[in-house]
Amino acid sequence: MILIADGGSTKSSWCQLDEAGNRVHFNTEGYNPDFINTAGVIASLDKNLPETLHREEVTEVFYYGAGVSSAKKAEVLAQAMRQVFPQAKVTVDHDLLASARALLGNKPGFAAILGTGTNSCLYDGTRITHNVDSLGYFLGDEGSGSFIGKRLLRDYLRGLLPDGLQEIFQEEFKLTREDILDRLYNQPLPNRFLASFAKFTYDHNNISYCREIVLQGFETFFENIVRHYPNYQDYTFNCIGSVGYNFRDALVQVAKSHQMEVGKIIRSPIDDLVTFHEGKA
Repeated sequence: MILIADGGSTKSSWCQLDEAGNRVHFNTEGYNPDFINTAGVIASLDKNLPETLHREEVTEVFYYGAGVSSAKKAEVLAQAMRQVFPQAKVTVDHDLLASARALLGNKPGFAAILGTGTNSCLYDGTRITHNVDSLGYFLGDEGSGSFIGKRLLRDYLRGLLPDGLQEIFQEEFKLTREDILDRLYNQPLPNRFLASFAKFTYDHNNISYCREIVLQGFETFFENIVRHYPNYQDYTFNCIGSVGYNFRDALVQVAKSHQMEVGKIIRSPIDDLVTFHEGKA
């Protein structure tokens, strides 16, 4: 039995695949090694893995995770997986590779993630060949949930939300300035906190301000990241992630304005990723 997981910063989507090809899906928290250590991953897995999963029967684990940008970062997660699944061979790689494999299979092309954070790459059908660094939520992550949420919070704190949104936001979240700054600067996982507000723009998409900040986020993503790939217009635009999927109409509009044809836009890579590994079995 093998386990395959796509791990974002917020949620990990898992699939248990047995020898007969039967699939069982479940979720745990996301495990970004920028924000969690090995002990934290073990504690979370012990709490969140299904009771029906027999850990000693797992022979292989393929975990693709956000923030797995180096061998050292991968080892933070791999140590936890080896302890939780003691009989398994563990492979930890970047969630960007998972996205490329899910979107493109064995074919070369362009792949992107637009979820809590942002990432993108050129892929040769086997490995990532070029990556424009997204720089994380402090310096970059343009177009992501955290990027959109940061804009929304900034305008809220400055009293700049239009069309009655200031009052709607206050009523919905009941957050003071002190609450917000404490969550951002003193509490864990500030990127998730920021990204949680992207849903507000989706829920109020009938208001022009909400549509506009999403469009501006995607435009900045293209200007700062996508356009810096060599010959980017020769590729189709393929994307995974809740933000890209939920706001796909705006994303398609911006992609076409940059003369880039649109390929696949999907919410989660897990089903296509499992299919990729079945083909490799």
